[in-house]
Amino acid sequence: MLTTKLSAAVAVSSSSSTLFLNPHNRFNFSKRIPSVANPSLCNSLRPIVEWSFSKRKMDASASLRAVSPRASAEQLKDPDQLIDSVETFIFDCDGVIWKGDKLIDGVPETLDLLRSKGKRLVFVTNNSTKSRKQYGKKFETLGLSVSEEEIFASSFAAAAYLKSIDFPKDKKVYVVGEDGILKELELAGIQYLGGPVGAVVVGFDRYFNYYKIQYATLCIRENPGCLFIATNRDAVTHLTDAQEWAGGGSMVGAVRGSTQREPLVVGKPSTFMMDYLANKFGISKSQICMVGDRLDTDILFGQNGGCKTLLVLSGVTSLSMLQNPDNTIQPDFYTNKISDFLSLKTAAV
Repeated sequence: MLTTKLSAAVAVSSSSSTLFLNPHNRFNFSKRIPSVANPSLCNSLRPIVEWSFSKRKMDASASLRAVSPRASAEQLKDPDQLIDSVETFIFDCDGVIWKGDKLIDGVPETLDLLRSKGKRLVFVTNNSTKSRKQYGKKFETLGLSVSEEEIFASSFAAAAYLKSIDFPKDKKVYVVGEDGILKELELAGIQYLGGPVGAVVVGFDRYFNYYKIQYATLCIRENPGCLFIATNRDAVTHLTDAQEWAGGGSMVGAVRGSTQREPLVVGKPSTFMMDYLANKFGISKSQICMVGDRLDTDILFGQNGGCKTLLVLSGVTSLSMLQNPDNTIQPDFYTNKISDFLSLKTAAV
């Protein structure tokens, strides 16, 4: 049980989740801290179809494997050769399919081309703010026909990981994050409110505040065996197509700093989602091409999984960043955007 609590010095606004501290009070650690009482800090959950998945422990250090020096990336010139060499394309979403809420030019036609060639398409995102069902709605809003079964968000990965290790039914999860994580936990039948805490899951949270950091810190420090799980460590994200915003890695970094504990990362570049996808679809990893805009998450994710990799320059990574002598992560190929599959084919003809 959590044995330490914050005194009346902490108050959280349910409308903005802003922390207010009474300067005349100090934290009183002699009392117990109550279970999360503010409903704005957590959201609700529902039961899921059981999946069969090999049980295995994940070492947090494995999420960022050392990469041997690789040859410099080759500019994509023959898309047909790449398309014909794999069965499955895994796409990152933000910076590849869309930026913020704006669809990147040529995406629908490119996806149609790949489907017409019988390729399996999977969409993997580190953004944990939405569940698979909610992402399905976003795809639909943008005019893309993508099924829920083709979508894998880090919110789902967190729930899938806890399910795969037989997370105790008498333990609860404290979530620093938004609705996506909570909905996926609900679907997995994992409780997240009240009672002894067995895991803290940290994801992107636009309502992040000091109370959440402190409560997460106490859960991790004072509950023996409490897991510290991060959906991702992305430094930045795109809330709009105009600029980059602080990403989920900033929330994870705050909790890491206060606990001095390394998180277990279930999103990219951890191999957990890759292993899950290969198992679910019966895919040979050598028959997968990972397409993304980030070197340290998307491309490393593909490389850690033994896949072909294609970097697109439509998101976070620029050509100068790719070609910087200090950059040690080199994809197999790079191109400007995924619609180059179409323009390069036309040019070749």
